[in-house]
Amino acid sequence: MAREVKLTKSGYERLVAELEQERARLQEATRILQELMESSDDYDDSGLEDAKREKARIEARIESLTDTLSRAEIIEEEGQEVSVVSLGAIVHLRSKEGEEMEVQVVSPAEASVLERPMKISDESPLGRALLGQRVGAKVMLDTPKGRREFKIVSIQH
Repeated sequence: MAREVKLTKSGYERLVAELEQERARLQEATRILQELMESSDDYDDSGLEDAKREKARIEARIESLTDTLSRAEIIEEEGQEVSVVSLGAIVHLRSKEGEEMEVQVVSPAEASVLERPMKISDESPLGRALLGQRVGAKVMLDTPKGRREFKIVSIQH
């Protein structure tokens, strides 16, 4: 049986939007490929091969997104303080140096460091360290700058 994928409501909506974008890209890639096949001569088929590879990449991404969304279970996001870090929780952290950071613990399918708050996978080192922790707990994390300690300031869902 396929394993369920837990997603926040916003993460689910983002993946649905991405699926629609990929479907539009597939239509365009199919159109370009058909044009290339009609105008291709025997001497130059490198553009045709590139178009085929691009179409295959888009199809693979659509298949992956469709699979993820078909197994999705949306977790509740209530915007209230909670006592323990769990999937979907937004965690406010402070380092010993005073640096502050806010992360949301999500499934790997939803992880994105480009969003705010940064969405970290529950399978990442920081995600694993945070799960089950309470406000005031200290977590250690190995970073490129060395081992760092963060204190959990608040937890919201």
